[in-house]
Amino acid sequence: MEPTETLAGLTLAEFSEQLASGEPVPGGGSASAVVGSLAGSLLAMVARLSLDRPKYEPHRATIEQALAAGEHGRLRLLALAEEDAAAYSRFAAAMKLPRETEAEQTARTERMRAAARAASEVPLAVVRECAILLDQLEAMAGRSNTNAASDLEVGGRLALAAARGAAANVMINLPFVDDARYTGAVTAELNGLLETIERDSLSVSRRVAGGGLREPETAQPA
Repeated sequence: MEPTETLAGLTLAEFSEQLASGEPVPGGGSASAVVGSLAGSLLAMVARLSLDRPKYEPHRATIEQALAAGEHGRLRLLALAEEDAAAYSRFAAAMKLPRETEAEQTARTERMRAAARAASEVPLAVVRECAILLDQLEAMAGRSNTNAASDLEVGGRLALAAARGAAANVMINLPFVDDARYTGAVTAELNGLLETIERDSLSVSRRVAGGGLREPETAQPA
């Protein structure tokens, strides 16, 4: 990837071509973030197809919140795709540092640890964003345009796939951080997020399969 290029600025064909190349970036982390971004786009689309339609007026608050979340999520995840590529590039550069002397080995190890930590934090952020999107997708299932219900399910499945892919990238980088406390905290958070994400994804699929509308969400106290 050229230094001045951004992943978001590529056409779909160009991104696919770069992903298929022999270069290490963009890789699976960026791909996961892009897939998550598509889930956000679908959430926003279904929200727009539901707004200002009398049948779905009782669900306006849910729909408006979903629209905002979808727009924020798709843009944030595109930015994370860029950050993931940059983070891995720094880690790859650290691995190539000289290690002939003890001082060089120490410097290399410290750089690798810092780079690995960053390379784990970016995909963790992707998982967090996917959790937010799936929460909104689940809320919208049965409270939005029923003609676009399958789009919600696709969004749920994409967000789940993106989260699982990003989680794999988190886990593969953690050993290089060499910090047991950090690894434990991240792993615990990751497992909790994935559990919630998988539950919400299953709920979306079940509600879409069931068809029909459900009651509006209960207003949260201020």
